[in-house]
Amino acid sequence: MTSVVFVHGTGVRAASYEKSFARVVSGLGRARAEARVVRCFWGEEHGASLGLGGASIPVRTQNRGVGGDALLDEDDPLAVWALLEADPLAELREFAEAAKARRGGGAARVGFAPGRRDPWQDTADKVRGLSLKAVADGGGSLGELATDLAPHLGTAGARVAHEISRTLGGTPPVDGIEQIAARAVYALAVGLAEGLAEGPRGVGEPVEADGADRDTVVGALTEQLGGTGRGGVAAGAAKGIAVRALNSYLSPISSLAHRYRGRITNGSVPASGDILRYQARGAGVRAAIRAAVREAAESGDGPVVLLAHSLGGIACVDLLADATEPPPEVALLVTVGSQAPFLYELDALTSLRRDEPLPDAFPRWLNVHDEHDLLGFVGEKVFPDRVTDLRVNTRQPFPRAHTSYFAHQRLYELLAPELPR
Repeated sequence: MTSVVFVHGTGVRAASYEKSFARVVSGLGRARAEARVVRCFWGEEHGASLGLGGASIPVRTQNRGVGGDALLDEDDPLAVWALLEADPLAELREFAEAAKARRGGGAARVGFAPGRRDPWQDTADKVRGLSLKAVADGGGSLGELATDLAPHLGTAGARVAHEISRTLGGTPPVDGIEQIAARAVYALAVGLAEGLAEGPRGVGEPVEADGADRDTVVGALTEQLGGTGRGGVAAGAAKGIAVRALNSYLSPISSLAHRYRGRITNGSVPASGDILRYQARGAGVRAAIRAAVREAAESGDGPVVLLAHSLGGIACVDLLADATEPPPEVALLVTVGSQAPFLYELDALTSLRRDEPLPDAFPRWLNVHDEHDLLGFVGEKVFPDRVTDLRVNTRQPFPRAHTSYFAHQRLYELLAPELPR
C-alpha cells in the first residue's frame, strides 16, 4: 500500500493541521482510494512561540496614520476578492453611493407611503434567510467549505441586511445588488470563521477554499436572492469599485496595524516565526519527518510519498539532499507552494549549496504551484531533468492562494497517476 506522508508548512498548529489532513484524506481518497495518508505534524513541538509572553513587542503610545502608496492593479480579475479580503462591506458601500448618485441625477427618493413597503427591505429579508444547504449536500470540497461557513452565515447575512437597509433604504430600486450582497455575505462568513471579528487581523485558523467552490457558493447565494450566479457586475463595474475602495482603504488599515500591533504580532508568530526558527533549529523538523517516513514504511509495507506544503517542502528537500543519511524509503517527493527552488537559487538551503546538484539518490520530485501564489516557486529550470512542475489554478488571490491548494480537487487528480503503487 502506498503511504502519503503529509508534511505541513509554516504557521500550522493542531486544529489547522487536522483540518488540512482531513482535506487531503478526502481529496486523495476520491482520486486514489487505496492510498493511505500518514500524519507528520511538527508544529507543536518544533514551531515558534513567544517564550517570554511578548516582552519584545514595544508599546505604542500614539496612533499615527501611515499612508500606503501601493495601488491595486485595475486589470487584475481578482481585484474584487482582494478588496473583500480587506473589507467585506466595501463593495456594497460603493454600490450604495452609486445608487444615491443616480438619485441625485434625477431619480426621486421613494420616501414613506402608507401600505407601501420599501423594496430594499425585501432584499434585506432575503439576505437574512440565505442558506447553504443545497451546496452542503453536494459533498466533496464544496460541501466541506459550506460546512465551514454555515455556522456563520446567519450573522454575516444579518450584517449585510443591516447595511442594505441603512444605506439603500428609501432609494429607488437599482439592478445588480444580488451578487454584490452574496459576495459580501460570503466574505463576512469567511472572516467570522477565521476569527477576524476579534480585530483587524484575527488569530483563527484559515478557511481553505478553492476559487471554483467559492464561486459556486456565491452563485448559489445569488440565485436565492433572485440574481444570476456569474458575470454581470463582477465582470465590469466591480473591478473599478475594488480599485477605488481598496486604494482608499490602505491608509486607515496602516493606522489600525499600529494600534493592534501586539495582537497582530502574536497572531503572526506561528507563520513568520516558524520560518526563522527552522533556519536556526531545523534539525528537529527534519527528524520528525524522518520518523514519520520510517513509521509509514514499516506499517504500510509499500512505497512512501512525501506530500509537503510550503516550509514543509523546504524541510523535505533538506532532508532528502542530506548526503549523510537520506531516508531511502521515499519514492516520490511532492512539494506544494514551496520556496525550496527559490532558496536554492539564493544559496540558502541547509543541505545543498547553490553550485551542488541534487544527489543521485534524491527521489523523483513533483513541484506544484499556483501562479497567484507569491510564495510558490518553480523548479524545472533550477534543477533541470530532476523536477517536474505542475501548475494548478485555485482561482484565489494571494495570500489565500497559498493556503487553498488542498481544497482544490484538481491537485489530487494530477497527483493520482503519479503516485507509485
